[in-house]
Amino acid sequence: MSNVIVYSSTNCPYCQQLKKYLTEQQVAFEERNIDLNDQYGQELHDLGLMSLPVTVIGEHKILGLNVTKLKKALAEVAS
Repeated sequence: MSNVIVYSSTNCPYCQQLKKYLTEQQVAFEERNIDLNDQYGQELHDLGLMSLPVTVIGEHKILGLNVTKLKKALAEVAS
Protein backbone atom coordinates (compact mmCIF):
# COMPACT_ATOMS: atom_id res chain seq x y z
CA MET A 1 0.00 0.00 0.00
CA SER A 2 2.18 2.85 -1.25
CA ASN A 3 -0.67 5.30 -1.84
CA VAL A 4 -0.03 6.90 1.56
CA ILE A 5 1.80 10.24 1.55
CA VAL A 6 3.01 11.97 4.71
CA TYR A 7 3.88 15.66 4.55
CA SER A 8 6.33 16.43 7.33
CA SER A 9 9.14 18.70 8.44
CA THR A 10 12.49 17.90 9.99
CA ASN A 11 11.94 19.18 13.55
CA CYS A 12 8.24 18.36 13.94
CA PRO A 13 7.63 16.05 16.94
CA TYR A 14 4.10 15.22 15.75
CA CYS A 15 5.52 14.19 12.37
CA GLN A 16 7.88 11.79 14.15
CA GLN A 17 4.99 10.31 16.15
CA LEU A 18 2.90 9.85 13.01
CA LYS A 19 5.71 8.15 11.07
CA LYS A 20 6.40 5.90 14.07
CA TYR A 21 2.72 4.96 14.27
CA LEU A 22 2.47 4.15 10.55
CA THR A 23 5.68 2.11 10.71
CA GLU A 24 4.38 0.16 13.72
CA GLN A 25 1.15 -0.54 11.80
CA GLN A 26 3.29 -1.76 8.87
CA VAL A 27 1.85 0.91 6.57
CA ALA A 28 4.18 1.83 3.72
CA PHE A 29 4.25 5.57 3.09
CA GLU A 30 6.08 8.15 1.06
CA GLU A 31 7.46 10.96 3.18
CA ARG A 32 7.48 14.44 1.67
CA ASN A 33 9.60 16.64 3.91
CA ILE A 34 8.84 20.29 3.16
CA ASP A 35 12.22 21.35 4.58
CA LEU A 36 14.05 19.30 1.96
CA ASN A 37 11.93 20.15 -1.08
CA ASP A 38 10.10 23.42 -1.69
CA GLN A 39 7.74 21.67 -4.12
CA TYR A 40 6.29 19.65 -1.24
CA GLY A 41 5.50 22.84 0.64
CA GLN A 42 3.71 24.14 -2.45
CA GLU A 43 1.74 20.88 -2.75
CA LEU A 44 0.66 21.25 0.87
CA HIS A 45 -0.38 24.84 0.22
CA ASP A 46 -2.34 23.72 -2.86
CA LEU A 47 -4.21 21.22 -0.66
CA GLY A 48 -5.29 24.19 1.45
CA LEU A 49 -3.31 23.02 4.47
CA MET A 50 -0.43 24.69 6.26
CA SER A 51 -0.10 22.58 9.41
CA LEU A 52 1.95 19.43 9.80
CA PRO A 53 1.86 16.52 9.67
CA VAL A 54 -0.65 15.81 6.93
CA THR A 55 -1.36 12.28 5.71
CA VAL A 56 -2.96 11.84 2.30
CA ILE A 57 -4.65 8.47 1.79
CA GLY A 58 -6.73 8.28 -1.37
CA GLU A 59 -9.21 11.17 -1.14
CA HIS A 60 -8.59 11.63 2.60
CA LYS A 61 -6.42 14.44 3.96
CA ILE A 62 -5.78 13.80 7.64
CA LEU A 63 -4.24 16.46 9.84
CA GLY A 64 -2.05 15.35 12.74
CA LEU A 65 -2.00 11.92 14.35
CA ASN A 66 -5.71 11.08 14.23
CA VAL A 67 -5.70 7.31 14.69
CA THR A 68 -9.46 6.94 14.12
CA LYS A 69 -9.38 8.78 10.78
CA LEU A 70 -6.16 7.03 9.73
CA LYS A 71 -7.63 3.57 10.38
CA LYS A 72 -10.86 4.43 8.53
CA ALA A 73 -9.00 5.81 5.48
CA LEU A 74 -6.60 2.85 5.39
CA ALA A 75 -9.51 0.42 5.58
CA GLU A 76 -11.18 2.15 2.62
CA VAL A 77 -8.14 1.98 0.34
CA ALA A 78 -7.44 -1.63 1.34
CA SER A 79 -10.90 -2.81 0.32
